[in-house]
Parts: sequence; structure tokens; C-alpha cells
Amino acid sequence: MGSLVQRAAVTHRVPASASLGRRARGQGSGLVGSPTKGVASFGIDVSGTILSLPGIPMTSPALPSEPTSEPSLTPPPIRGVPSAERRAIVVGASSGMGAALVRRLAAEGYRVAALARREAKLVELAEDCRADCAKTGGAVFVHVHDVARQADVSALFEEIVRELGGLDLIVYAAGIMPATGPAEYDTEKDLAQVTVNLGGCIAWCNEAAKLFRTQRSGTIIGISSIAGDRGRKGNPVYCATKAAMNTYLEALRNRLSEVGVHVLTVKPGFIDTPMTEGLDGLFWLISADDAARTILTAARHRFWNTRYVPLRWWAVGAIIRSIPSILFRRLNV
Repeated sequence: MGSLVQRAAVTHRVPASASLGRRARGQGSGLVGSPTKGVASFGIDVSGTILSLPGIPMTSPALPSEPTSEPSLTPPPIRGVPSAERRAIVVGASSGMGAALVRRLAAEGYRVAALARREAKLVELAEDCRADCAKTGGAVFVHVHDVARQADVSALFEEIVRELGGLDLIVYAAGIMPATGPAEYDTEKDLAQVTVNLGGCIAWCNEAAKLFRTQRSGTIIGISSIAGDRGRKGNPVYCATKAAMNTYLEALRNRLSEVGVHVLTVKPGFIDTPMTEGLDGLFWLISADDAARTILTAARHRFWNTRYVPLRWWAVGAIIRSIPSILFRRLNV
């Protein structure tokens, strides 16, 4: 889009009310809904008209012809989740568990805001969800966002909540784990992990916590890792960020439990995602979709405060935590 100073909106009829939106956020921020320097956006919705601003060429995507009659949209029943309370944000949605969660939520009739840095991946994800949205009345709105830009979070959060018509669920799934050599101490690389894995989590979950505390309902899910259970010599800072994330989510849970808000910490083992691709020694590997199904089930039951995925990793975590430090430091885990 280049360095657009204006915002442009495109709306187009989509069969069966499936909808897709995109937001691309650049430098600067302003009031929600106001023209902002470096911000360009367009959306595909159901209004049936096409709008554009002078000097900004816009093309309408190729879509199937409008059906003569739209089928009734019936979201599948979910125990304890009314159809009116299916509005979610997934941060870190372009791949892995984040993308799998968006797909499952869209298939359940949720209005989902999917956030990540990679625009092409987000648009592809939204297109993948289109058929399910057409059946259930769900919608996927994609927003290009770098979680390192934490100053943008407050205004973007407010914008998305208005777009969704409220909020019932937020998932923080963004994370990085760069390869770290046995004698490597790279401060820039390490602080980048702190910013993404921990800082982004705090920025987004704090905004959700303020809203959920006011409305006295809502669910926060943080995708952490079993790596946060101990300080492993292979990835010192990744482990540290996940341990800090676990403690932050526990404190948030203790704060919000009195107002009916649920906070779930998820500690995955080995999941088949881009983060684990090419790693040696993987076992008990499960798909991202299986992990997403387990995560949503655990969040809805509200029995779990911390959930290992799959559950057998709880035993591994218990063993690892029980190993004395004098022995643990000799292990290559």
C-alpha cells in the first residue's frame, strides 16, 4: 500500500454473510477510527457497496456470484458458550497453534480478530475459514500487528473490540525461540524474546483484563511452554520468558477470579508447528489442530488453571521440577 496517509474502506457482498477484514498498522497511532499516518486498511463485509477514496486504486476481490437465497446460519452448539458470546482475539495467528485456534473458532461461529506480522499468511488463513464462516455465521478479521510495538496495543485493542461488537476470549499465542549456541550470549536476540514472549503478552492481556473486570466475564488464554518449568541451558532466555509469563498469568488469575474471569496457562510439549520444525529429539508430537481442540476444551471447562498439552506432559513436568539442581545442570534437556 506504500505510505498512505488516508484510510480507505472497501465493502462487498459475500455469500452467506462470511466476512473478512484487514488492518495494516504502520508508524504512529491515533484515535480509534480516525485517519492515522502510516495506516492503511480495507475490509470485505456484507454491506453490498464498494467505496474508495480519490487517488487510491482499489480492486474488488473475485467472489462467487451472489446466491438467490442465503441459507440460515446456525453456529454449532457449545456447552456453556451462547452464540452471542463468541467474540475472540488471537494474537500470533499466522501459523501454528494460533492459526489452528482461529480456524476452530471460526468453524464454531465466532467473530475472530486474527493478529500477526505476516499479512499474506493472515489473508490466506481468512480465506481458509471462509467456507466454515458461511455455514456458521462466523467471521475472521485480520490485523497486521507486530507485538513488539506495544505502544499501539491500547488503541488497536479498542478498535478491535468495537469491530467485533464486544469481547469474550483472548488468546496470546505469539512467541519466538531463536536458535542459541552453547557459548552464545547475544543480548539483542535475548531481549527480542523478552519483548515478544513476555512484553506482548502483558500488553494484550492487561487490556483484556481491564475490560473483563468491568464486564465481570471473559477468558484469557496464554500459550506458554513446558520449557518455563526449569532453567534449561539450551535456551536460557526462552525458558525465562515462559517462566515469567507463567507467573504473570497466575497473578492475573488471582486478581480476576473474584469477578468471574478465567485465566488459563497452557504449557504445550512438542507440537508440530514452524517453531519445532527441524528440531532433533522430538517425541509425543501432536498436530496444532489437536492442540487447539484441547486448549479450547480446557478453557471452557474452567477446571484447569494450568493445562499441559497433551496432558501426559504433566508427568514430565513434575519429574523435571523434582530433579535437584546439582543433577539438572548436567542434563542436556
